[in-house]
Amino acid sequence: MPMLTDWRAASEGVPGYRALADRLRLLVLDGRLPVDTVLPSERTLAEALQTSRTTTTSAYRLLREMGFAEGSQGAGTWTTLPRTEGRADSPIWPEHLSGDPDPIGRGDFSSAALEAPAELYPAYAAALAEMPRYLPGNGYVTSGLPLLRARIAQRYTEAGLPTTPEQILITNGALQALHLVLDVVLERGDRVLVEHPTYPAAAQTIRTMGGRCVPVPVEDGWDVQRMGTLIRQTGAHLAYLMVDFHNPTGHLLDEAGRRELGAMIADTGCRIIVDETMRDLDLRTTLPAARAGLAVPEPLPMPRPLAAFAPAEHVITLGSASKSFWGGLRIGWIRASQPLIRRLALARGNEDMGGPLLEQLATVHLLENQGPIRAHRQQLLAERCIALTEAVHRNLPDWTVPVPQGGLSLWCQLPEPRSSHVAAAARTLGVWLTPGPRFGLDGAFESRIRLPYARSTADLASMTEALAQAWRSRGRAHTLDDDLTTV
Repeated sequence: MPMLTDWRAASEGVPGYRALADRLRLLVLDGRLPVDTVLPSERTLAEALQTSRTTTTSAYRLLREMGFAEGSQGAGTWTTLPRTEGRADSPIWPEHLSGDPDPIGRGDFSSAALEAPAELYPAYAAALAEMPRYLPGNGYVTSGLPLLRARIAQRYTEAGLPTTPEQILITNGALQALHLVLDVVLERGDRVLVEHPTYPAAAQTIRTMGGRCVPVPVEDGWDVQRMGTLIRQTGAHLAYLMVDFHNPTGHLLDEAGRRELGAMIADTGCRIIVDETMRDLDLRTTLPAARAGLAVPEPLPMPRPLAAFAPAEHVITLGSASKSFWGGLRIGWIRASQPLIRRLALARGNEDMGGPLLEQLATVHLLENQGPIRAHRQQLLAERCIALTEAVHRNLPDWTVPVPQGGLSLWCQLPEPRSSHVAAAARTLGVWLTPGPRFGLDGAFESRIRLPYARSTADLASMTEALAQAWRSRGRAHTLDDDLTTV
């Protein structure tokens, strides 16, 4: 029911059954209503929505006709996706999910990831030159290339967290790292403390692995005392946190907060999974300097990793090269105690035998040159963040745009709870964005939208103009048929 709040408001002038079908269809496409979810009976839904049974019956029928639901006598109605037989031109899929005919991603306001840096190709060339010495072996390195593990361990040591290569496991991206960790430390039915809002893919992975998410608000920062209370009240033994430029708010937990959080971890015994994928995207000095047209001053020191403040066995750190360098590398890692790394390596062997050596070698070269790459990307993000902020202020003056401390996106507040409607309307204009409820649990954040500033300033300007048009489309009929035809 929270996900169907104001289901009529988004489609004025449209028959009620179409408005309801459109909202349910959007929930399925966004993943908030998983495929194979059994829907309430027509009578039950009509009573809950205070509408007629004719409305719910007609809405379900339209969903079935469009392929978003199926049903049978006695079994009820459940959600599905249209059968597209693998066609890349299916009208229900965004371009970036169906083969991406536009590899540059123009119109993609949903992806928070940058293009590759200039240093990527030389790193691959250097890696290719080194490959012959690895060819006599079988190529399987389940724990990761020793050279890369040593380089990442050195990175943590330099950040104030002494680390050995034996405490590092290389994975195929941070999501595989999270999946491996949950497979080892999570029992089905366990409660897991998660920030609210949170990274959608992480929350979905926790649910898929059998965890039960317990939300803790972080829009105003981390309340460590409240987190400790929730852990004690719910019996949560695990938490997933992103304290380095949180996605989507851009918040950073300072060193004092980490010290307090570390004490709470030691006191409660809760194990913390820390996602550090955004750690290199610090805008605290580059953003003010770019606004003022000044040279970038010396960067502020980053707080030490959270694992430096808590017992080693209670903190598991996830890292990734995707945001720092390029998503196409598909290189992630886990930093944990040596006994847990050994358990994770055994578990990883049940899924695959290791990652690609060429990408691992290329990542070594990128890490050796990370200082200049980091500085350039921070400057690039600052310029794009300013361009997007100004475009939103210009085209959507009634939206509130907080200034992030880092990361890749703005977490905008809308004057009305119409995030899902705006996302649906924007798609008809060729702009893909992720509505606020994707970052919440049970339909929360309908008054928020995440806007990444990962594209060029020209693309950001044009997409914001389309977004403003979508925001103003409240009074225009926006039906399920229209959406399926134009997307």
